[in-house]
Amino acid sequence: MIDLKNYIISVPDFPKPGIRYRDITPLLAAPKAFLQVCNQLTELVQQTGAEAVFGVESRGFLFAAPVAIQLGLPLILVRKHGKLPRATHKANYLLEYGSDHLEVHCDDVQPGQRCVIIDDVLATGGTANAVVNLLELAGAKVAGAVFMIELAGLGGVEKLAPHAVHSVLHYDIDDS
Repeated sequence: MIDLKNYIISVPDFPKPGIRYRDITPLLAAPKAFLQVCNQLTELVQQTGAEAVFGVESRGFLFAAPVAIQLGLPLILVRKHGKLPRATHKANYLLEYGSDHLEVHCDDVQPGQRCVIIDDVLATGGTANAVVNLLELAGAKVAGAVFMIELAGLGGVEKLAPHAVHSVLHYDIDDS
């Protein structure tokens, strides 16, 4: 097993002072490390009993696609406003400087379908919670949320409760 944290670079004060950004691009550039992450995410998703994989724009797409392929599940894209051409369900979420909303095609979500959400990082949980709201609005059942990285101490897991949250890597707020 590769120590995946060796492929994550912590960048202080990005994108603004006081934020420690976790740069995943070195991991994406290392095929063996990227494959290991995808395999671990696949195992976590398999445990949820999901019937569909929902990848969150945009880095979530990178992880959701190989997981969906490995498990033979549909890959559904959760996009930002205005990116999908057909009728959509929408869910608003708050940003540090305002609000935005996410969308999914109405006909991509089946009522009662067990869905899993995949994204790269769970921090405060605002985006993931918007996806949960979006899927529940569409009548789906959220089987869980799976992330490559969880930033503990920022409230993301609590915001997604009672839904199961699984992550490959965990960082405490003070980890460098």
